[in-house]
Amino acid sequence: MAKDTFLNRKITLNIKGELFDLSTPCVMGILNLTPDSFFGESRISSTDAALKRVETCLLEGARFIDLGAYSSRPGAADVSTDEELKRIIPVIEAIVREFPQARLSIDTFRSRVAAESIHAGAHLINDISGGMLDKEMFNTVAGLGVPYILMHMKGTPQDMQNAPEYSHVGLDVIGYFAQKINELKALGVQDIILDPGFGFAKTLDHNYQLLNYMQNLDIFGLPVLTGISRKSMIYKLLGTKAEDALNGTTVINTIALLKGTSILRVHDVRAAMECIQLVGKMQTS
Repeated sequence: MAKDTFLNRKITLNIKGELFDLSTPCVMGILNLTPDSFFGESRISSTDAALKRVETCLLEGARFIDLGAYSSRPGAADVSTDEELKRIIPVIEAIVREFPQARLSIDTFRSRVAAESIHAGAHLINDISGGMLDKEMFNTVAGLGVPYILMHMKGTPQDMQNAPEYSHVGLDVIGYFAQKINELKALGVQDIILDPGFGFAKTLDHNYQLLNYMQNLDIFGLPVLTGISRKSMIYKLLGTKAEDALNGTTVINTIALLKGTSILRVHDVRAAMECIQLVGKMQTS
């Protein structure tokens, strides 16, 4: 049965001395502090709006909030490190004051942003580049002693969709993870979460081939995060747009849960929580 498939996977994270249980899948709510995120309704432009968003996510059941101040959509404009910090640090500090129970993930590929965010009160690092865009990232994460979300990507947000190629996307992603996990563990990083990187340096076909292959990531015995919320792999296939992609997101999130995902990174927390509840009931019945 599906419930027995992933028994050897690591199910706890050490988050600043607190053991965080992932034996039941959970939701990570997205908080975009950028003016150009691909999903317009998710853009947050003030600290007050960010706090309202966090409150909603927590009330609906999110166990993590993922803050990003650098848009990683294909072709997004580059922003400076100082601008990224200017956007994100005050919001972290405000959330820590208002919602000390919130567990904050920082979506950045820059080691300086990672370090300053953790010192401001955040709890884990979500790096879209797997350390490729800042060679100090792995050492920084090791020194901070925080969980690290290792995502697969090629290139940069500015060029990643320029004709990406793979001999076999699933095997290539596994090879990438094997190398990066070895590097991280050699530095003493204990808590690693894998993100296959849907929509990052992948064509529409690559995304669905990877989704079909996703259960094979269990070879590493590590938690897996799926971030497909309202992405173009859904709305382009269906001929719609991000604003109309909630139903498609729910379908793909359900498939991801059946393939062993531990964390769903989403814009719509309530819908994702319902996926977890329904799939969980099926797997325990």
